[in-house]
Amino acid sequence: MDENRARHVVDALRDRGIDAHLENAGIDVYGVRVVLGGRREAIWGNEGTSSLSAQVLLEGDLVGFVPEIPGSWDFDEAQVIDAIARADYAEPEGHELQQAPAPGKALSPEGGVFRRFLGGFRYDSEGDDLRAARQPLFSLLVKVSGQRPLFGDGDVAR
Repeated sequence: MDENRARHVVDALRDRGIDAHLENAGIDVYGVRVVLGGRREAIWGNEGTSSLSAQVLLEGDLVGFVPEIPGSWDFDEAQVIDAIARADYAEPEGHELQQAPAPGKALSPEGGVFRRFLGGFRYDSEGDDLRAARQPLFSLLVKVSGQRPLFGDGDVAR
């Protein structure tokens, strides 16, 4: 799963009250970790495949799974969020519920105020172009210093 897509899925699940976290399983391998309680957690989407399935772990040991969801390789973000929200982990082989449970109280975004710092500033938290977000601050610094910009045309570094 792409890092930004995984981050958006985590945010949407947390908005629904599901205790989801960004899972980094290696270099450029991301997924969604859902804390289930009882020291169990489900790891979605970090197998490197384009389809959606999960491993259910108890203290790091495999105790169950949700098999590949048919057609999930074509899911958009909303469908991925719905599939994870509807997952039933009660049996060793999980399945999807007919309807998603009612949303719970929204959880705060993962990382809080340090979110962009912890993420290495690789993305803009509001989804805007990062370069455009820096421009007003850069212009203010140029006005305050009264010096010619270091980058020639007054634009931020690329």
